[in-house]
Amino acid sequence: MIDDESKETSEPQDESPDESTAGPDAASEGPAGGGDASVLGPSESAPPAEDAAESEPGASETEAEAVEEPEEEKAEESEAEVAKPAAKEKPEEEKKKDVIPGADLEPIAVEPEERPLSAEEQARVEAEEEERAQREAALVGEAEEEPQAASRAPAKMEGDARFLATGKRKTSIARVTVLPGSGKIEINQRALEEFFPRPLHQTTVRQPLATTGYEKTVDVRVRVHGGGISGQAGAVRHGIARALTKVDPELRGELKRRGFLTRDARAKERRKAGLKKARKRPQFSKR
Repeated sequence: MIDDESKETSEPQDESPDESTAGPDAASEGPAGGGDASVLGPSESAPPAEDAAESEPGASETEAEAVEEPEEEKAEESEAEVAKPAAKEKPEEEKKKDVIPGADLEPIAVEPEERPLSAEEQARVEAEEEERAQREAALVGEAEEEPQAASRAPAKMEGDARFLATGKRKTSIARVTVLPGSGKIEINQRALEEFFPRPLHQTTVRQPLATTGYEKTVDVRVRVHGGGISGQAGAVRHGIARALTKVDPELRGELKRRGFLTRDARAKERRKAGLKKARKRPQFSKR
């Protein structure tokens, strides 16, 4: 029994060396077999040579298209670059050729609304017309045209009649005396042309007389003081107009309509404390 058991036990021992000896061979074979399997595995997964050859033309076509596409793109880009300067040049040429908008349109003349002239503006216009008429008369040699008098005949005045009135303008005050005469006007014991050398002021003084038709039928004596030349002329006109209303009350409507009886209250505004003038302030200094 013991021998049998020893044999049995020895048999596996004997087999183990065989296995061990065969192991290397098997191992050597195994790797070889495994090597074949490893070589075959990828080859099996990879396509055959024919399939690869078939797939290569497609790849070559894509490569050719890829090569062709850049060339086409380059050609298109070159054409675009050539076209861009032309496109840039066209707007400049068009701008040069363009004309200012509305240059061909005819201007529309907008006439300002007419407003009634004030007494001063009317006097200025009449003075300009008178000067123009004098120049034309001097050139042509014709006599001066007499100003148009009122349609109504002037009222008759007694020889010793005196009509007094006071006229004001700005800071000027004129005391006027109207008496029968031939149209002589004396201001501060001086002739009208001497006291007021400018035709504008002369026309301003004569306006009430020329409007009512008393320019050649009365004499006017004036004492005026205060203000300047323009203010004194306005004060004298105001005083003469007031005196004529006393000569003939029916003249009031015509004189009032022309603005000769209206007291022009416009005057220079007084200076205020802390200011340089009426409203001008000293310059502000922050520092």
